[in-house]
Amino acid sequence: MTGKDAPIVVLTGAGISKESGLATFRDADGIWATVRIKDVATPDAYRRDPKRVYEFYNARRQGLVGGNIRPNAAHGALARLEREWPGGVLTVTQNIDDLHERAGAKNLIHMHGELLKIRCDVCGNVVAWRDDLGIEDACAACNTAGRMRPHVVWFGEMPFEMERIERAISAAGVFMSIGTSGNVYPAAGFVMLARQAGARTVELNLEPSEGATLFEEKIYGPASQVVPVYVERLLHGAGD
Repeated sequence: MTGKDAPIVVLTGAGISKESGLATFRDADGIWATVRIKDVATPDAYRRDPKRVYEFYNARRQGLVGGNIRPNAAHGALARLEREWPGGVLTVTQNIDDLHERAGAKNLIHMHGELLKIRCDVCGNVVAWRDDLGIEDACAACNTAGRMRPHVVWFGEMPFEMERIERAISAAGVFMSIGTSGNVYPAAGFVMLARQAGARTVELNLEPSEGATLFEEKIYGPASQVVPVYVERLLHGAGD
């Protein structure tokens, strides 16, 4: 595998949270099968009908905080890897839930934003938010009402912290991709960056992703089963 002083970068997608009870986006029965992207997840949708956008994200937020949603064994295994791996671990998640944090992850980038935060369109102030959001809500920093939005990356917007992510992948000894379809860019291109940097590339997924042939090592099955086993292998040096 790799020496334990080599950094690890982990990319996670909706597949890791599905086992915790959260809907994915691109499955046949996923979120985008029931609602149109252009109606709720673009800057134009927000400008055109903010109430509808608020309602969509309010429902998702309450499903996350009010439902029986818990981190699963895959989240827990990655938090353990972060704690115990000498070379350091950065988790880059495409998910906007807080399940990695609840499992104990600390070194984490939400490249597509966070459902439990909102942001002011006027001054950029970001605050934690667990309640419903409406037009009447004002920014605590600049007092402007009606300009708070979910702190998520919509289609047509640039993901967060791309420079930091690319630097980390370029310095990684291992790049792991977990629970992602491999068809959403720029995240789908991370494996090529890792390969160019000489990292060992590993796909842990329910089924082969669209970029499966780009990975050196491929293990398929539910994330809650295959991720803990692979983390155990890394920590105990099997295959070093």
